[in-house]
Amino acid sequence: MKTIILSVLAMFIFSIGFAQNVNQKTEVKTTTTSVKNNKGTKKVVKTVETKEVQKIKLEEEKPNTLNIPMKTSQVDVTTKTKVSINGVTKYTDVDHSAYYMMNGNKYQISGDKIGYTMTIPDGLSNGVLRRTSNNNYIFKNNNRTSYGYFDGDGNLILETYDEKTDEIIIEKYDLQK
Repeated sequence: MKTIILSVLAMFIFSIGFAQNVNQKTEVKTTTTSVKNNKGTKKVVKTVETKEVQKIKLEEEKPNTLNIPMKTSQVDVTTKTKVSINGVTKYTDVDHSAYYMMNGNKYQISGDKIGYTMTIPDGLSNGVLRRTSNNNYIFKNNNRTSYGYFDGDGNLILETYDEKTDEIIIEKYDLQK
């Protein structure tokens, strides 16, 4: 009896580890470069790891069907870069400093000590982006606070709660390449 209970308990514990509630994709790109100069040869190895995680959400179950369709949901993208120069390794996260367009207006996002600053072409500050613990950002300017993240294409997505309509307003800032 004791072995049956322990066996059932062990199967239950192992089955929890195999349940997936996220789609996950990891891509690793490695580039090796040798630089030769009068001081010798330098070997530079750059490894970029891109990880995409999407939480699985299901639509409403329809009667007389076996499969439940999956809802589209946000994809969180994390990129880490590892650069080794002659065996000395440095890790960096992706830098999102660039120009972005929304509604015909051009915005510049540039890195600062603790996140990013968003400015309009006049050089006037439009707000700040501060990183959270789960690789997302809080956008703050004079009159609003929003939740932001960068999608798989590098575009900035800001989501703002509108108290008047009780809805989430989504703004997409397109990365200019």
